Amino acid sequence: MIKLKASGMTCGGCVNAVTRAIQAQDPQAVVEVDLTTQLVSIQSVLAAQLLTQIVTEAGFPVVQ
Repeated sequence: MIKLKASGMTCGGCVNAVTRAIQAQDPQAVVEVDLTTQLVSIQSVLAAQLLTQIVTEAGFPVVQ
């Protein structure tokens, strides 16, 4: 499991945007987002660097 800390997520729409962006590249990915901690937990075959890029391009810069 890969964990990324992203900024700017505030609602369910943000969660859906991140989830859709990741699953567009890996349809089997399991994505969990904690809005309180801004932590995105991802089970995916994709590399961490690519996941970081996907989340950032979805509009939520990864800070860690």
